[in-house]
Amino acid sequence: MGWRYAQVHPDPGPPPPRPEPIDDPPDDPLRDVHVRVRSPMLDRPVKIIATGTGVFGGLVLACGLLGVLPWKFAGVGLLACLVVLGITGYQSWQSERALRARLRQERERIDRERQARERRLLAAQAEHAAAYREWERRRRAYENQREWYPVAVPPEADRVDIVGGTLAGWSAAVTTMGAARLAAGARVTVLDFSEGAVAGDLVRLATARGDDPLVWVLPGDLPRLDLSSGLSADALADVLSLVVGAGEEETSTGDLSLDNSILERVISGVFGGSATIPQLTAALRALAQVGDPRDDLRRGLITEEQLARVTTMYGRGATDRIVIRRAWALEAQLRKLERLGTEPVLLPPSRLRVVSLDRGAGVLTNRILGTYVATALTHRIRNSPSATRWEHTVFLCGAEKLRGDVLDRLIDACEATGTGLVLLYRSIPPHVRERLGRRGHAAVGFMRLGNAEDAKIAAEHIGTGRRLQVAELTDTAGAAISTGPPGSAEACYASTIAYARVRGDALTDPVWAPLPAPAADDSVLVAGISSATAWGRTLPATGKAGGSRELLVEPHELQELPPTAMIFTHSAATGRRVLLVDANPGIITLPTTHSQQLEEVLQQCHPPAEGGRDALPPGGTESPSPEREPSPGRTDFRSGRP
Repeated sequence: MGWRYAQVHPDPGPPPPRPEPIDDPPDDPLRDVHVRVRSPMLDRPVKIIATGTGVFGGLVLACGLLGVLPWKFAGVGLLACLVVLGITGYQSWQSERALRARLRQERERIDRERQARERRLLAAQAEHAAAYREWERRRRAYENQREWYPVAVPPEADRVDIVGGTLAGWSAAVTTMGAARLAAGARVTVLDFSEGAVAGDLVRLATARGDDPLVWVLPGDLPRLDLSSGLSADALADVLSLVVGAGEEETSTGDLSLDNSILERVISGVFGGSATIPQLTAALRALAQVGDPRDDLRRGLITEEQLARVTTMYGRGATDRIVIRRAWALEAQLRKLERLGTEPVLLPPSRLRVVSLDRGAGVLTNRILGTYVATALTHRIRNSPSATRWEHTVFLCGAEKLRGDVLDRLIDACEATGTGLVLLYRSIPPHVRERLGRRGHAAVGFMRLGNAEDAKIAAEHIGTGRRLQVAELTDTAGAAISTGPPGSAEACYASTIAYARVRGDALTDPVWAPLPAPAADDSVLVAGISSATAWGRTLPATGKAGGSRELLVEPHELQELPPTAMIFTHSAATGRRVLLVDANPGIITLPTTHSQQLEEVLQQCHPPAEGGRDALPPGGTESPSPEREPSPGRTDFRSGRP
């Protein structure tokens, strides 16, 4: 379906801060301690007494030396001074001893604190180194991660309804899904009623790969288109009766039954079960009493016997006005198909077939041609044997132009035979709204809606208020597409069968080259998208999405979706899933594209825990191991899903 933007590895943020270093110690860390510890232990009176005693002893000694005092008195005085000094000195010595002990304790405490700080710093540095290594690993994983994951159609789905979108958006979606199916070896049929050549890039891509696509541009290639060959009379009448009602509102069962009865009677009763469109219109003109039947007799479209059968089919004179009116309507509509299959050609085998409508034709003509192609293809699908699901994929672009009963028949036929069906609607008229996501297992994708009413219906279907993630690359690529779409939305198809050899040519039948084998990976597809299309040129070479923004599901937001953005929703075993998908086919060329879906990647990273429950984290922050991760930009198409 496209690509989903997601970051398995979140932004690691800034690096962890470095731990703070140890503060430089002061010049004398014990100076303040010395003053604080010594002051309370030294007694000021002791100091005064010791000082006074020393001064007095000096005077006594001086007086003794000078003979002022006898030595007996001087000796007694000196002895008394020595006793006092001894007492005060011992007390001072005790104080200094205590001071040294306290200082030693303070030094030991300071050393212990410094060693503790050093240990904490070493531990913090080791922790910072480990945290920084982890941050570097997460940063490398964040910068080198792949941001785009493929989104596949769920296995149980047999149809996809895509609503809204521009021609460039349709071109992206058809190219992305169709290229994946072709690479898987499946057959792809595109009915392009958009008149915008939305499968042009897919045609160029298939041509570059060697698939030799077959392209019909109607009504120019109508003589070389024969979808109704081999149909029984009943089936042909059924197809043509639906074609007649293409230009009308959905008719009643009675009108459809009457048209079918008239055509079946003409084909079986008049022409013996096999008739061309010109023969049918000639018989209907005779039945409706339009023009001169002798003109058709001269042209060889009808014989006298067949004309007699027609005129007597509903009674002579064909007086029933209802039959005349319906026969006239049948002839008026089927005249536009008179050239159908008049020039059958030999066509080579091809996996891609495109039937488109020329915008130069009339609106009613294109509607009739589109109804015929869709109805005839429905009968061919119904008669085809059942095959692997999605082995044959049908894209119907502009499906809102077909009536509801025509769509119902195509949906039922594809579901019964396992044919994958992708219906693209530009708008949501009432008959589309009734069938959107219903009738079988259908997934729904919403692209840019054109008007407010359609956007309101889409918002109700998705769920108003839901928040989705839009990559910046989706917005920037959408802005580049709006100035000049890189796809083929503004181009025209070139018919590939206009000069095909007519059947019955005397030349020897050509030997067709074998079709290329299914791709083992997407390397060929990547090269083809890069060379044959211009989608990858609007994307950055690095492949980085450049961030994302949040989108709130509201009607006005759905009217401003980027051209390639698609809100994809479907029912799953775990509940209803709503994803925002980018259908840009150029994303597969980016180096940031993953080969597995996001759920598969997370499942590999976090296998189910015991008991069978998934052990996936909500954020999905881990990535698959390198040995299990596929090579970059390689998608395995062998799963058989688009």
